[in-house]
Formats: sequence, C-alpha cells, structure tokens
Amino acid sequence: MKCRHCHSELTMPLVDLGSAPPSNAYLTQQTLHAPEKYFPLRVLVCTQCWLVQTEDYAGANELFSTDYAYFSSFSSTWLKHAEQYIADMTQRFALDAKSHIVEVAANDGYLLQYAKAGGIPCLGVEPTTSTAVAARAKGIEIVEAFFGVKLAQQLIGQGKQADLTAANNVLAHVPDINDFVSGFSILLKPAGVATFEFPHLLNLIEQNQFDTIYHEHYSYLSLTAVKTIFLANGLTVFDVEELSTHGGSLRVYAQRKDSGVRELSSRVAKLLKRETVAGMNTKTFYAGFQTKANKVKNDLWIFLIEAQRAGKTVVGYGAAAKGNTLLNYAGVRADMLPYVVDRNPAKQDKFLPGCRIPIVDEGQIKRSKPDFVLILPWNLRAEVSDQLDYIRVWGGQFVTAVPSLEVK
Repeated sequence: MKCRHCHSELTMPLVDLGSAPPSNAYLTQQTLHAPEKYFPLRVLVCTQCWLVQTEDYAGANELFSTDYAYFSSFSSTWLKHAEQYIADMTQRFALDAKSHIVEVAANDGYLLQYAKAGGIPCLGVEPTTSTAVAARAKGIEIVEAFFGVKLAQQLIGQGKQADLTAANNVLAHVPDINDFVSGFSILLKPAGVATFEFPHLLNLIEQNQFDTIYHEHYSYLSLTAVKTIFLANGLTVFDVEELSTHGGSLRVYAQRKDSGVRELSSRVAKLLKRETVAGMNTKTFYAGFQTKANKVKNDLWIFLIEAQRAGKTVVGYGAAAKGNTLLNYAGVRADMLPYVVDRNPAKQDKFLPGCRIPIVDEGQIKRSKPDFVLILPWNLRAEVSDQLDYIRVWGGQFVTAVPSLEVK
C-alpha cells in the first residue's frame, strides 16, 4: 500500500486490531440473522510524511450509509463545545449577517444551529441521509454529498464561497485527504479561514487511546503531518489550539496559501517543536503500541471474568465507535456484557456490530441495577457519571478500560 498523501510505500506497522465490521454498522432484528462483512483493522505509519493511516480495505460508501447512526446532538458536552465555537469564531473573525459559514460533516445540525440563531448565513455539507434529515428539521440548508474539489467548485458556481469553514472530526474520516483539503482552498474567500478539529495523534500514542482506531478513521493526525498536507494542497496553517475534546484534540486554523492575510501564531512553532521532541518524526515513537493495546484488552477480560465469577453484573454505556473497537478486539460478547445503554433512539433496539450486544435505553439500568457500568466513550466519563450518579444508591460503580482499567 502507498501513503494516501505522499504515495510513498508503507512498510511500518503501528497496530493490528484484527478484523471487525464497520463500527457504525449497527444490526437490526432482521440483519442479526445475516452474515456481517468484516474488514481487517490494521494501521501503518508513513515514514516520509508521518501520516498514520489505516490499510485500504473499505470504501467510504460502505462506512457512511444512508442510515448512519451517529448523531452529535446526543452529547450535551459536545453541544456546549459547538455553541462556544460559534461564539468564539464570530468574535475573532467579526462574522455577521453578511458572512457565510460552511460546515463540512454538518451531521444533525449540532453546530450550525448556533450560527443560524446568531443570524449568520450558513450551509452544511453532510453525506449521510439520516443526519441530513435531522439537520434540515432544524431549518439548516444541507448539501447531501461527500466534500472535495468537485463539490467545492459547484458551490463556488452557486455563489457560496465561505468566510469560515468548519470541519470538526472529519479530516480523519476521508479516504482522499488531498482532494478533501484542496476543496477548502477552493471554497474559501481570499481572506477566509478554515478550521479543522481532530484527535491529536500525540495523545493517541502516549495515552494508549487505541480504541479511537476504527475503519471510518482513515488517518491519525499530528500537526507535523497536517502542516505538510495542507501546504501541498493550497492551505497554510496560521494557528493551533489544544482542546480537551475526544481525549485531547487540535483545532487547526488555516488560510489560502495564495491570498491569506492572517499572521502566523507562535503556537504553531511551539507545538511542532513539542512533536519533534516527542519523536513523532522517528520510528521509535510508534514502536510498542501493539503491546499497550494488548494490555488493555487483557485487563478488561480479567475484570469481566472476575466480576462474573463473583456474581456481579457488568453492563455498558455508550454505543460509540470506540466502544465497538474495544469490544470486538477484546472478543467481548453478550454473555459477558448483557447490554449497552445509549441515549440515541436511532441506536436503541439494535445490536452492536460484531459483538452483537443489544442496545437499550437508560431505563434498563434503573430496572436491572447492575454492579458496574462500563463507560465505553471514556472521554465523556464526567458527563456520564453525573448523568448516571443514581447507581451509587445501590452501590454501583463506574468502569473505564482506556487508557488503563479504572474502577470507581
């Protein structure tokens, strides 16, 4: 396989998580009786541009279906993040009723609803029908398509250039990263700004966040790699912020290479230096990650077996993609984890892909009173612990498996 950005031959492995179905391919009562399509989940490191990437197996059309079940608005933490983003960008870049915001991967309108409420004209690009319908119900204009150079050119032809583009947690999801990034350099007005948020590869490696690896994530990104990719595709990075979201993310600010007017922030050089000091442009930095992932898998299994032998009940919370990676890699099935709770009605009464564990509503926890709740989206532990604090009444405890097993 060749690198998705620089086309160098890929020879260095990061981790092999076996095989699994796409993490958002939830099963229904009907499809539960049919075979599932599994893809190898192997990640490689490009030692030329340092883009970390999944091996080529599944196409985007197989991963992002019309009934895609991830809806951003079911996390109150994420909604607050989106609202603050619009407030911050409006102030920093003096956006108003004459401006135009385009969000790529607009999902269910979780972010653009705040732009609309603020009187700023906006447009969402979202390829999955299920979430696009939810966004339109909020009164948001949605173009239902995958983003790239071709779509950017079409939007320009319709007079829809952007003062600001937002791309939250989507840069990692695109198979053709060069075409995707080039689209932003076309869509932006001469002095426009593009922002991208994505989990920071530095945290993924150092904090053993291997469960954020799944088929829908084609790339795992450092600022070092992003700066190189952007420059090759018409954008320059002028600022970067470190965020707490998704276990530690970056918000990268970029502008057109040919016409950008923003001054370069010192934060860019500082973070690039930190990545260099950590060794992110060396093979040594990526060695040993497989061993760390295996330890998480083994520790979870030991906990589940010991709980079962002690007559204790363990259930899951959050039918998230990262949870599917963990459970499938660990080989956990419904005999060890009888159900997983999720607030999203689109997931309830379905089954997790691969492990086929039932997804139920929160009422099941109150009825069955489990001894332990395994929080699969560990990045939302504080939010979930507050929401389910009532399990303390019967002595229930919360468990997370990543970056290491923790029970409290």
